[in-house]
Amino acid sequence: MNGLSKGIRKVEIALRWDPSPSGEPSTDLDLVAAPYPASDPHGDPAYVVHFDSRSPDGTITLNRDSKDGKGFGYDEVMTLELDRLDARYGRVVVGVVVQQHRAPRTFSGVSSPGLRIREGYTVLAEDDFGGVPGATAATVAEFVRDGSGAWAFRPGVQGFEGDPAAFARTMGAARRP
Repeated sequence: MNGLSKGIRKVEIALRWDPSPSGEPSTDLDLVAAPYPASDPHGDPAYVVHFDSRSPDGTITLNRDSKDGKGFGYDEVMTLELDRLDARYGRVVVGVVVQQHRAPRTFSGVSSPGLRIREGYTVLAEDDFGGVPGATAATVAEFVRDGSGAWAFRPGVQGFEGDPAAFARTMGAARRP
């Protein structure tokens, strides 16, 4: 990164999927984000942002929430204003959870899932969760603040197989290379 770069500033994470076929339980995917203190970037999150919540300072917001995938285009959208996030935070991890309402479901049971991460009009990453078919949740992005205070994006989808409620507690563990 050169001296003129301000790094990643404001990011939109968008999630889409098709509704379940008629007669089957609805499919509900949720975006989740958690900032971690610079002093302990792989420990417990400072807080977790998910449906019906936002960050205390308004820098991480869920702009659109769907419980069934019946939206137009992207069903869930989250905005991270990294340039406004307090300096005490050194890392932000974003994940996606497959809700387990009426029937157990993994990404392989979700019809046409899609993920897009962009800054402005620049697409940073896209994915279809094809690499984590047996997962009930996945981390999809990691943003890390460097020594100058600029944010860098680390792409990659990593699956989590287990109780989605436990995912928020473990999603900040060190990522596999």
